[in-house]
Amino acid sequence: MTSHTRDNMNDPTSRARYETRLGRVLDHIYDHLDEPLDIDRLAEIACLSPYHWQRIYQAMYGETVAATVRRLRLHRAAGYLANGTLPIAEIASGSAYSSLQSFSRPFRAVFGVPPAQYRKQGTHSRFRPALSGEKQMTLREVEIRRVEPIEILSVDHVDSYMQIGKAFDALFGWLAKNNLLAADMRMIGVYYDDPGTVDENALRSKAGVLLPGPLPMPVTVSPPVSIAHVRGGEYAVLRHTGPSDMRAAYEWLYGTWLVQSGREAADAPVFEEYLNSPKTTAPAELVTEICLPLR
Repeated sequence: MTSHTRDNMNDPTSRARYETRLGRVLDHIYDHLDEPLDIDRLAEIACLSPYHWQRIYQAMYGETVAATVRRLRLHRAAGYLANGTLPIAEIASGSAYSSLQSFSRPFRAVFGVPPAQYRKQGTHSRFRPALSGEKQMTLREVEIRRVEPIEILSVDHVDSYMQIGKAFDALFGWLAKNNLLAADMRMIGVYYDDPGTVDENALRSKAGVLLPGPLPMPVTVSPPVSIAHVRGGEYAVLRHTGPSDMRAAYEWLYGTWLVQSGREAADAPVFEEYLNSPKTTAPAELVTEICLPLR
């Protein structure tokens, strides 16, 4: 092996080029989940050989492109079940499953319960006791916490909040390229708009991480990553388990807890902190802290 070949093997720009190309593929998948998977089109987007690009994709992302599409469709379907009223058969059809049975089997394998039970345990029941006026229980649900101001590395996202995973993927790609992935970094999502009053495709958010230490030299922040500031001060923190119910949790936090607490929300965005990773944690065990800034 020549020294020239060895140099190429250690060239970080080569891996970055592959990451950029496959990042375009991932963006296309996110934006076209309702369409049939066109492998040849994805090869064109990647600007890679149709004979080899899928092997490269699997080596870099740890799953096949078909598995990525199935996973994203199932997670989107779970969001529709938890936060909407679409018939389950319509959700299954919209997720590219030919029948309710063919949808229910993989859904149960991933989420532990069939779709109907997932919906029943989600928005329709979980927060109902809190809404019934049991004041002492609702007050205990929330912890008032003083948060220090922080700066996070972030990627902007403008679209449905359910699609913020796209921005996190872009952020993790940048972190991996710069050897900054760390087990003890904190994952944070900042949400600027009320989904009840702003069009879904115009919702603004940021996918962010707080590294355990300062950026090492000579790494500098570069697009698509920027530095965002998270306000310090008192926050009402609601700990939420599982991927369902998020809308109901917000409605309860704002509509029940806040109005009963005697506190007022500060003029700053809400943020969520994700205490475990969806890539290594069963969906039912995902833990999110919803942090509402207070005056």
